[in-house]
Amino acid sequence: MTNSTHLELAGKTAVAVLVLALTGCATNQPAIQATDAIGHTSVMPEESGAAGDNKSMRRSAAVIQGGYHFARSFPVDPINRPVSNILSIGSYALQSTTGFARRVVIGTAQLTSLESHPIPPLADGEAMDHDQWEKDLDRITGRNGSRGTIDFLVDGKEYFDRMLDAVDNAERTIDVRTYIFDNDDFAVTVADHLKAKSVETDIRVMFDGLGNLMALQADPVSMPKGFVAPISMEAYLELDSNVKVRTLTNPWMTGDHTKTTIVDRKIAFIGGMNIGREYRYEWHDIMMEVRGPIVQRLQRDTDKAWARAGLFGDIAAIFTANKREAKNADQDGYPIRALYTREFDSEIYRAQLEAIRRAKRFIFIENSYFSDDATLYELARARRRGIDVRVILPAQGNHASHDASNAVAINRMLRNGIRVYRYPGMSHVKAAVIDGWASIGTANFDKLSLQVNKEINLATSHRATVNELLDRVFYADMIRSTEVTEAVDITLQARLLEVVVDEVL
Repeated sequence: MTNSTHLELAGKTAVAVLVLALTGCATNQPAIQATDAIGHTSVMPEESGAAGDNKSMRRSAAVIQGGYHFARSFPVDPINRPVSNILSIGSYALQSTTGFARRVVIGTAQLTSLESHPIPPLADGEAMDHDQWEKDLDRITGRNGSRGTIDFLVDGKEYFDRMLDAVDNAERTIDVRTYIFDNDDFAVTVADHLKAKSVETDIRVMFDGLGNLMALQADPVSMPKGFVAPISMEAYLELDSNVKVRTLTNPWMTGDHTKTTIVDRKIAFIGGMNIGREYRYEWHDIMMEVRGPIVQRLQRDTDKAWARAGLFGDIAAIFTANKREAKNADQDGYPIRALYTREFDSEIYRAQLEAIRRAKRFIFIENSYFSDDATLYELARARRRGIDVRVILPAQGNHASHDASNAVAINRMLRNGIRVYRYPGMSHVKAAVIDGWASIGTANFDKLSLQVNKEINLATSHRATVNELLDRVFYADMIRSTEVTEAVDITLQARLLEVVVDEVL
């Protein structure tokens, strides 16, 4: 590591040591145990109450880490990332004001008007013209699509086994960009693979500061008893390794919800999974292994995000954006398009809404968080055209507020003839298939994903790929799920939470 890297790591470690020393005094733990807890996880014996003490340490550390992060995001960030800050606050303000007006109109007039009309039988027409749709997407996004191949990796074992194999066999570079790099036992295992590989490979890791800070304080229910988590994953990843880590700031509370891992600039993994135990063992989710020219675009996005997160911020990002794309990936494949949510540019939102409006046969959606009224309205309109509309939601999500919002959405869907399924447990899948056009990636069907945070979906009309998605995810999940046929009970608290989710999340 360079001298500057050593100094930066020393600073981060000093903060963690200070926190641990203070909390160690409060819990009567020896200082050497507290200091070592920054590194590996097995220093404190279970019989000493280490796990409980560790939680106390983490809460205390979160206060200092949170203060440091917010100081970076607000007083400091506007200095080296002025363009990003102006765009973030401008976009968030515009989306919030116009979105509120739109939601009021939809909720009080448009949906009510639709519900007064009878629900027709299903139509039996031809699907939308995919060739014309792809041409229109060029116009909607302002650029041509790319090419490549997609292999679906369903659930944690399939994905992480493949991803860690790619990491272990990397030859030159590994770039991890994720919303959350947790500090549970499985995340530490992934970190150890990266640290070991960093001896011979250039490894960069980015994660969202606010998302990661919140995740580090919540342990999955299946966490092994007595496990002692690192206080800081940034410090843990950099300690005794050549891994480079950058924590992404949150100007005006916006976030980077992207989840990509790119190996040797040739193989990319993208989808809904963060790095943590629940994604490996507990939740239902999907990732994609991607090859071909589309990887070059994803790599360029990663390079820009890495540059922007560094000392020179927006200036470095501008220079990176002007660099010529390296032709490292294979050039074969079928049409694949990257869609984004960025400041003032909600491509994913616009593309999905327009596809719903054009649908002639079916619309299948599976998502954890469904709170966007405009999407719900267009789905209701599609069902009134005779389209087969089906939505899969988790039976029990990971956020009570979103569960409440989903419950309100379920009743609205049922009133409009939309078939709703509740997947047993937690489904974190983020996918839609509309008349044979698929959109899969990191974006939820809520305000943050569709209009505020940074997101990436991949879209394709390639028949074999879409059919595989239908078979392995949608049809399989409908079989596993319970179809909702009667309205669910909605409490006053749930209605109030639904309003908050609509406006804020």
